[in-house]
Amino acid sequence: MKMKISGLLMLFGLVIVLAACGEKTQEDVVADLKETVEKMDGYKAKAEMNMNTGQEQQTFQINIWHKKDDMYRVGLSNKSDEKGNQIILKNDDGVFVLTPALNKSFKFQSEWPQNSSQPYLYQSLIQDIEKDKEAEFEVTDSHYVFKTKTNYQSNNNLPYQEIYLDKKSLHPTQVKVLDKDKNALVDVSFSSFDSKASFKDDDFSMKKNMGSEESEEAEETAAITEEQEALTVFYPSYMAGAELTEKKETSTETGDRVILTFEGEKNFTLVEEKAQIRTTMATPNEVEGEIVNLGFAVGAITDNSIEWTHNGVDFMLASEELTKEELIEVAKSVQRKEVK
Repeated sequence: MKMKISGLLMLFGLVIVLAACGEKTQEDVVADLKETVEKMDGYKAKAEMNMNTGQEQQTFQINIWHKKDDMYRVGLSNKSDEKGNQIILKNDDGVFVLTPALNKSFKFQSEWPQNSSQPYLYQSLIQDIEKDKEAEFEVTDSHYVFKTKTNYQSNNNLPYQEIYLDKKSLHPTQVKVLDKDKNALVDVSFSSFDSKASFKDDDFSMKKNMGSEESEEAEETAAITEEQEALTVFYPSYMAGAELTEKKETSTETGDRVILTFEGEKNFTLVEEKAQIRTTMATPNEVEGEIVNLGFAVGAITDNSIEWTHNGVDFMLASEELTKEELIEVAKSVQRKEVK
């Protein structure tokens, strides 16, 4: 009897050892990820991104297309500002941020997406995993989990991320971007990932993507904008030690404009005016800066300014004294409103 029990225990132990030997190591998974990306011709994915980086949580629905080698289309829609839906587009002509309902476009002299972490892009996640030689690795029943450093050029407040990859497909299922205290401020949950997606020749063309909002919707937006004569003025709740010292209201050919001047420890100016819907697609405004996600809109940031559009208002925040991080923090807090 004792020999039988002893034999069973040895057999059970051998099974455990064999099972452990079958589990992939961190190096194995990284190698598999590199091979997966190299073989992949493109993909289409859908995700929901929740951001707690401003005054209140913002939720984006994200539609991601990538075609090898360097074609990207990222559609961002926000229920709180449906007319402000945006597309980040990269094609042979450059990098663009499009707001189709307003017929507005910005062109960037940018290395996006390689120059910064992007929690909704597969290649960016793999790049961060490969670069971080101190990345932590965990295996669960259904996921490989990597805990890595991030690379946000203009925001050091989000230094870490947790990347969850499906064990069978190695596709991303969830990404949590963490602050210095390891609190999740950005949460991206993938609902689908098609690694065998096909594309039409013009799927990444600016003309097609600027027309992705139906003309009827653009006409409705124009009618609403014309009916709303009052400009909704927004104020920052974070002012970097400054105070509002002047509010100047002017009229332009396209409508009202408000210039808010803040003075104190660091001075800055905030300009607001009603966003105008262009009747025809014009040449994109060229920006010598980078793409920045403010949580409620995608904007353009330079060393001294940020531009963005939200709730039918164009904003331009400028300062010679605020750092890039402070510009972002002030811009994120511009949500308190007053109707003049």
